[in-house]
Formats: sequence, structure tokens, C-alpha cells
Amino acid sequence: MADEKPDDSELAEEAKLGREIADHSTEMISILGDAYRGELDRETTWRSRLDQTTTWGVTVVAAILTWAFSSPDNPHYIILVGILALSFFLFIEARRYRDYDVFRSRVRLFQQNLLADALDPSEGVEHEDWRSKLSRDYRTPTLKVSILEATANRLRRMYLPLLTVLLVAWLFRITAFAPNESPLTTASIAVVPGVIVVVAIALYYIAALVIVLWARERHAKGEFREGDPEAWKEAEKDDG
Repeated sequence: MADEKPDDSELAEEAKLGREIADHSTEMISILGDAYRGELDRETTWRSRLDQTTTWGVTVVAAILTWAFSSPDNPHYIILVGILALSFFLFIEARRYRDYDVFRSRVRLFQQNLLADALDPSEGVEHEDWRSKLSRDYRTPTLKVSILEATANRLRRMYLPLLTVLLVAWLFRITAFAPNESPLTTASIAVVPGVIVVVAIALYYIAALVIVLWARERHAKGEFREGDPEAWKEAEKDDG
């Protein structure tokens, strides 16, 4: 049986209920407080999921490096396998970061416009239409960060240093462990020439750097990119 659409009287009653809640500040504050705690809990949950992925990435890197350098007979390409595994974790974490940002953005709306204004009303709210923004987001939840920005964020914060460690380890492995051979010869994998392997690795890392350094507008909420310690010190002096 198909769901019946509410008639005009039901819609009017729902609209009336919404106006009554909005007109009573005590009830509205209570609802907003519960909503804030709920969004904060969901943000914390997604933050822990990000940490789990990072932990697995670090564990895999440590295990692969330990095995790769445990014996000269171990193949160098196991480190390249580590790069592929780390890239897989990066992709997973970038997707999770987009979901995390949804709840982080809601928490920041509460903090910037409700809590901050309650503590110091003289500054006013950050967004005049913050309640409308929050309402729209509750009605139609949307991802606010592109997969490219999410990937750049996780690369910059965690994965680029890990990938750099693997690159340095691989270069050391194909040079120091075979001093009498050319690095291009040592870098070969089965029938794949070393030149092709080196070029592929170089292109991969160039692409990673481009993603991190490419200038673009950032949409992620709650980041500290705009934080200025000197401006904070000046504000504290003015308050004093």
C-alpha cells in the first residue's frame, strides 16, 4: 500500500508546531542543546574511524619495512606493494573524511553562531542565516567536500609523510643493497624494466604533490588554516 501524503490541515498543524517551538526560546534552546550533543557524538565517531584507518596504514608500513630490510634476498618491490596498500587506505580515509566533515560542519555552525554568541553577544553571529543553513542541511544532508579536497587533506596531514618514508626506503633498498649494479637494473620487476618502474613511481609522487599543493578554495569546516597566533595574542591584549 502506497504511503498517503499528508493533507493541507496536517501540513498546517506541523507548520504551527514548528512556529510554536521557534517562538519559545526555552524549548528551542533545549532542542538545540540536544542536537549539538548528538552531532558532537557523531563527529567523534567518524573521527575515530579516520584514526582507525591511519593506524592500519602505519602498521602496514612498519610491517613491510621490517620485512623488506630483514634480509638482502627479500625483493624490493614489497615496498611498492606497501605504497599501493597505503594508497588504498588513503582512498578509504578520504571517503570517510567527507562524511566526517558533514557532522563537523554542523558542530561548527553551533559553535560559531550559538555558543560563541552566547559567551560574547557583542561580536554577533558568524552567519546571519545559520539556522536556515542548518535546517536545509537536516532536510537534505549533503557532502560539502569534494573527493579531491578530502584526498589533499589526508595526504597533507598524514599520508604524504608515510609515502615519503616508503619512497626513501625503496631508493635505499635498490641502491645500498646492490652497490655493484645500476639502480635502474635493480629496480626492475620480473619482465618490467627498471626505467618503467622508476618513471611510474616518479609520476605517482608528482601527482600526489600536485594534489597537495594545487591552489584551490577549501570547503572543509573546522580546520585551523585561518588560525593566527599573533592575532589571538592581540585580541587577548585588547580584552585585557
